[in-house]
Amino acid sequence: MHCPFCRHADTRVVDSRVADEGQAIRRRRSCSECGRRFTTVESAVLAVVKRNGVTEPFSREKVMRGVRRACQGRAVDEDRLAVLAQRVEDTVRASGSAEIPSNEVGLAILQPLRELDEVAYLRFASVYRSFESVEDFQREIDELRSGTQVGAVAGSAGEGVDRP
Repeated sequence: MHCPFCRHADTRVVDSRVADEGQAIRRRRSCSECGRRFTTVESAVLAVVKRNGVTEPFSREKVMRGVRRACQGRAVDEDRLAVLAQRVEDTVRASGSAEIPSNEVGLAILQPLRELDEVAYLRFASVYRSFESVEDFQREIDELRSGTQVGAVAGSAGEGVDRP
């Protein structure tokens, strides 16, 4: 790590602490050249591979934005959205893979959103699973009423995606 003040390459770690609920490590460093101290934060990068092949870092904020749109007009507060986004991140990180397909992120959103608000869940699922007819909505509503686990039936778009 180069010193941000003098750009010298020789720095040493003075202290390390867990940060961000165990998702990162905060390190206090000292430069052997100028003697100044600075802090770095290290975290494992989780990359999302989009359908077009582009890779981007996982973003809790992006998850929250998508869910917030589905929750528009519903009584869902920001704290609950933040908890949902954290659950989604925990789920995708638990896969153990450094890169995860975007559709798996969407799948990880479905169950927590269903528990949060069923109307928002239907909105999100209708876009995510490309509902094309009233029958698609009806099938999903029937699953909600029967308490069927999310993912029992693939969407009508013919994608054949297995859902958790």
